[in-house]
Amino acid sequence: MRSTFATATVRLYRLDDGDPVAETLFYGPLDEALAIAAAQSDDLQASLWIATDNDVAPYLDLADE
Repeated sequence: MRSTFATATVRLYRLDDGDPVAETLFYGPLDEALAIAAAQSDDLQASLWIATDNDVAPYLDLADE
């Protein structure tokens, strides 16, 4: 089960197909991570991932929930 409560600590990161090294953009509460991700361009949003303590999901999957 995903940790989707607003204060869950998550890692927001960018993973580019051309570069296998993930770039961490933010580490903190889920609600802040979602706000930061939403402020990015559409192209960048497509490469964003959110890791909780028990799951990893593409940002766009969570944005649709």
